Amino acid sequence: MSASNLGPTGCGRRETRKRETELRIHRCALELTDERGLDGWTMDDLADAADVSRRTLFNYFPGKVDAVLGGTPELPAEALEVFHRGGPTGRLVDDLSALAAAILAEKGFDPEVMALGHRILHQTPRLIVIAHERFEQVTGDLVDHILRREGEGFGAARARLLVRLLVAVFDVAINQLNDNPGDRPVAEIFDENVRLARDLLA
Repeated sequence: MSASNLGPTGCGRRETRKRETELRIHRCALELTDERGLDGWTMDDLADAADVSRRTLFNYFPGKVDAVLGGTPELPAEALEVFHRGGPTGRLVDDLSALAAAILAEKGFDPEVMALGHRILHQTPRLIVIAHERFEQVTGDLVDHILRREGEGFGAARARLLVRLLVAVFDVAINQLNDNPGDRPVAEIFDENVRLARDLLA
């Protein structure tokens, strides 16, 4: 069937399959790294573990570090439009939290995978450098979105500080998830910590 004959349902299924494949490869890369270390496996090993061809594997990730770190978070267009309009609550911190929750939902993040990735990242110094570069890129994008919503008068330094504070809160949420694995979604734990941080800084 050609792309032009695919309705919204067909497109939705295709995107869902792509996300599932990406997440499966990412999970397998983390598990291989956890078992053997970053240098203890090859892309061929990853293809076998994820049950995909080498061609498919490289369509998703150009190398093992990319597979271990996973895809760069994407801001869902609909949630971003709501944020730019000043929603969904009209309170900047809460709306940034809602945007973070939308990112988690869009990518289908698995709490166990997130906890595993967090642990591996802190055990593998070379991954931290690359992850930091990615973080700076994402931070810059979020700062631009905040200034678009709030206006340049809000200040880039202020926006960057806000993003970094929220990332620190998110990091605490992941640590709590590591310490107490369970069925609670990370977005819920993140929201609780945002409220706690607000009370502490008030």
